[in-house]
Amino acid sequence: MYIDPKGILGHHQAPISQLFVVVQGEGWVTGADQKQINIKAGEAAFWEKGEWHTSGSNSGMTAILIQSESLNPQSFMKIK
Repeated sequence: MYIDPKGILGHHQAPISQLFVVVQGEGWVTGADQKQINIKAGEAAFWEKGEWHTSGSNSGMTAILIQSESLNPQSFMKIK
């Protein structure tokens, strides 16, 4: 998905678990508390089914959104 500069994907509940992987640009994401956390290319956010969240960007951001009933993001993480 692409979020335009100054774009916002409004506050909503995740219908199923979602992994939001930023592949280009930068922006921000929130959880239920609506506190903005900066995110950029190479980083990801994870929301569980039913979790309220928002995403947006001041300069534009491209992300891959993976949704699944059985999503386990830890299986993709590198441990340093």
